[in-house]
Amino acid sequence: MNKHKDIPFTLEQLQAIITKHPTPFHIYDEKGIVENARRLNDAFSWAPGFRNHFAVKATPNPYLIDLLRKEGQGVDCSSLPELLIAENRGLRGEKIMFTSNNTPASEFKKASALGAIINLDDITHIPFLEQHAGIPDLACLRYNPGPMRQTAEGNVIGKPEEAKFGQTKQQLLEAYSTMRKKGSTRFGLHTMLASNELNPNAFIQTANMLFDLVLEVHNNLGIKIEFVNLGGGVGIPYKPEQEPVNLKLVSDGIKEAYETKITANGLAPLRILMETGRLITGPHGYLITTAIHEKSTYRDFIGVDASMADLMRPGMYRAFHFITVMGKDNTPEDHIYDIVGSLCENNDKFAEQRALPKIEMGDILVIHNAGAHGHSMGFNYNGKLRSAELLLKETGEVVMIRRAETIDDYFATLRFPGATIRI
Repeated sequence: MNKHKDIPFTLEQLQAIITKHPTPFHIYDEKGIVENARRLNDAFSWAPGFRNHFAVKATPNPYLIDLLRKEGQGVDCSSLPELLIAENRGLRGEKIMFTSNNTPASEFKKASALGAIINLDDITHIPFLEQHAGIPDLACLRYNPGPMRQTAEGNVIGKPEEAKFGQTKQQLLEAYSTMRKKGSTRFGLHTMLASNELNPNAFIQTANMLFDLVLEVHNNLGIKIEFVNLGGGVGIPYKPEQEPVNLKLVSDGIKEAYETKITANGLAPLRILMETGRLITGPHGYLITTAIHEKSTYRDFIGVDASMADLMRPGMYRAFHFITVMGKDNTPEDHIYDIVGSLCENNDKFAEQRALPKIEMGDILVIHNAGAHGHSMGFNYNGKLRSAELLLKETGEVVMIRRAETIDDYFATLRFPGATIRI
């Protein structure tokens, strides 16, 4: 069986779930998520103080954050609501990385109050941070190597020199010196270059780049870097022909570089951090939707009750997501369809010209690899309501971890005379 068709529930189980939770909805597989977290931890068990700070933006649900906290993961937050989720789940101090850009003062204040590692995106943020939250003892800075690093085609972050994130090496060195003068005594280094990268060598190259920079900072400024954060961006195999990233290969390559550049130069121990999100939850989340209309014009269209408001990636990035038509595993894929939602936008498509089994109205479609940057990127355009999130527990129990939005939710923020709207 094609690995992309492996799903943790049967048609009968899914039909039973739908009787309680109508489609569309997102459902996450607890067992798969936990196994992925442990797999990453095991791969880097050699690294002193290794921790993955799960990128909350990927799947910002407190239940999932709590699940990963129990597996020793921290969180990477980029906004006040994400910080509040971390606080709610009992995360404090250096288990929180606060990696943001164009940051409001209120968010720096909250990150500081929680004792989070504040990862400064730019040298100009130093006086702003000092004014509003004070200079932290631990100073972490975000590096952008610009044209010195090339990224893979399709990388959402884009070319480093065109990205709005991070600072140049010259700015970085000046920022470390400034932070030390202002009272910081501990220092970290961060970069984030990849998005859904499947080439293991890309992460090894990033580690080598940061290790070289650690040595340069030490030699030029006499500052010992305490940790490097390699960022995230570890991809998952969305397409059938793709393979998962070989974490052992990545880890072995980083370990070799660590021993050559860090240990050999007397800079150990240097903690290694990451901020992967998609790798952990992406493969184990599914968007469940029902076929409700069929249309034939110049193409054959199947309309489903989900839309781009539930999963933006295909419409925004033309990203591929595997689709299973439940109960038709052994049916020939001899029909070519566009699978579409109901938004008044022509890019509201989950698949274009996709070979699938013949789809009947009422068939249940499972859209795979929707566990990261799926529900979290939802929106209310056209008055669409964001769907529920469910968790399939290891016991087989299904629990709702976020209810679906209602019409009342949609109108709740209106504030002018006569604006109260009810069905």
